[in-house]
Amino acid sequence: MENKNEKSDRPLLFLTFCLLVFGLVMIASAGVAYSKIRFNDEYFFFKRQLLFGVAPGLLLLYIGQKIDYGFWKKISLPFFVVSVALLILVFIPGIGSKIYGASRWIKIGSFVTFQPSEMLKLSLILYLAAWLEGRGEKVRDFFEGLTPFIMIIALVSFLLIKQPDLGTLGVIIFIAASMFFMAGSKISHILAMGASGVGLLYILIKTETYRMSRFLVFLHPEFDPQGVGYQINQALLAIGSGGIFGVGLGHSLQKFNYLPEPVGDSIFAIIAEELGLVGALLLLFLFVFFVFRGLKIAKNAPDNFSRLVAAGIVSWIFFQAIINISAITGIVPLTGIPLPFISYGGTSIVFLMIGVGILLNISKKINA
Repeated sequence: MENKNEKSDRPLLFLTFCLLVFGLVMIASAGVAYSKIRFNDEYFFFKRQLLFGVAPGLLLLYIGQKIDYGFWKKISLPFFVVSVALLILVFIPGIGSKIYGASRWIKIGSFVTFQPSEMLKLSLILYLAAWLEGRGEKVRDFFEGLTPFIMIIALVSFLLIKQPDLGTLGVIIFIAASMFFMAGSKISHILAMGASGVGLLYILIKTETYRMSRFLVFLHPEFDPQGVGYQINQALLAIGSGGIFGVGLGHSLQKFNYLPEPVGDSIFAIIAEELGLVGALLLLFLFVFFVFRGLKIAKNAPDNFSRLVAAGIVSWIFFQAIINISAITGIVPLTGIPLPFISYGGTSIVFLMIGVGILLNISKKINA
């Protein structure tokens, strides 16, 4: 039963609402042309994000902050197993849905899709938190800490590479490494994993033509501007057109069939075009403040499990935001992952909101 003296972190809740509203406004603006052409409804993406993402997400956030975080420790293993099973189902014809050559979705009816990798992020955080807490000091041992940890990450990595979804894989590796570090692992083990990760990335780039092409575009944006370099060139054009104050909300030109995925992973470019450097910095400030509040919760968490869970959720949002923004501004190769709370995608919003609900519940135990 909930203690009436328990109060959740109000600034974190306020920041979450700000990010959600910001995202809805930008989806309404960025998706006008794309929605009209594909569905003959200028606000199709806005309506679906509101009905299938934000509305259920807010309900799950409310439920999540009411449930004692200890509950998630009890179900962490079956939750993770179900997530992995769903990740396998995307490859089964008739169940999985292949879009743009990638098998990342499960079909639910005629119009609804579910992306298991979003569920995996949360379930992996909860499972790793419980597993690392149980290991205790053994986490520093090569055979009892590092080896089984790598085996867990290798399992999900294999499935994500097969989809393929290297963007999500990158986010998950950063989350897992952050939690492993927070649990007290040796720095040498972290560095060894980092070196292995770079080696694996090199192999993955060399063995797929489209990955090599993306890497070449990253090094030379002028390479194949009408082909593989089209998206990043149009994104940079949008960002450059925005200047300091932007062209004005709703006045983007790039969203009119120039920039691919204007409501998805490219939405930051539309934000920079319409709201300028000021709007982009405002969004970055919201993310930075969110991470600051989340890390404060992690630092003061009542036990090791809740500390690792809080750190994992904050790492998830931080690294995903950094990778998305870095990719669309040309700092790293394009990855195709959504901007947390902002990009279109109901599955992403729903599981992010559950994560925030868990964070808020942990904060209650600190403030009680």
